[in-house]
Amino acid sequence: MYLDTNLKIEAVTALFGQVLKSYDEKTGITADLLSVGDFLLSTIIGKRQTFATELFIDEEKFFDPQYDYDFTDLSDTAECERGDELYKRPKGWYRMALKVKGKYPDGDTWLGPNGWRSHSVPGEWPVCFHGTSVDGARGIIKTHYKAGPRAEHGRGIYSTPDIHVAEEEKYAKTFKSEKTGKRYKVILQNRINPAMREICQRREDYWLVPVLEGTSAEREREIVERSIRPYGILIKEITDDDAGPVGLLETKETNNQEENQCQICYAM
Repeated sequence: MYLDTNLKIEAVTALFGQVLKSYDEKTGITADLLSVGDFLLSTIIGKRQTFATELFIDEEKFFDPQYDYDFTDLSDTAECERGDELYKRPKGWYRMALKVKGKYPDGDTWLGPNGWRSHSVPGEWPVCFHGTSVDGARGIIKTHYKAGPRAEHGRGIYSTPDIHVAEEEKYAKTFKSEKTGKRYKVILQNRINPAMREICQRREDYWLVPVLEGTSAEREREIVERSIRPYGILIKEITDDDAGPVGLLETKETNNQEENQCQICYAM
């Protein structure tokens, strides 16, 4: 799958919930740039700063194409491990790598070395997937999966090691590209800190990073950065029969108080 600039920006827009544009220094525009850090926090815990009406992505600072990988026609079924956990590679998807190397103060060991290997290396984190966009989080917050005392498996940040769970329509974001006219699903590919993760007793394919009720916003951010780190956006073309509801790529006001209630939500 070949991804041009427009489709990549559309994919980020779908996850982020606000229309984004590619930033070009040659235009001379003083732009509000979306950082990788703000994007990751927004998609994981649904909290967003007050952003300008127009937001831009500096592709050179946001994406890291040397680590892109095309899984769309993957035929290798060999099992492999990451962080001493079974890693089933996302067959049928294309990974757009995010620029996260050097982002965290504890270094890059959590990512492990680049390239194909079947084994884990010391210090790397297991792979998990997170299929909820900001729009999805606002819908999920109304269900029994929401953060708080009624959360099904406990309050915190949810993800899954099974991409088939993450891509279910109730979790994954679907959008129709204005560029290609085709429909796509997008989810996040992450690494999760095994020291911060719990495996849910009734659903082993649900992984939980617990966050106690009443945790401050500053502490929530710290927990996120220590526990779950997206490093790629996975995108897959889907047929009309598979698509389900389609998210519109349009500018939305998402910063009101009610929407920001999803401090930590069921974010598969």
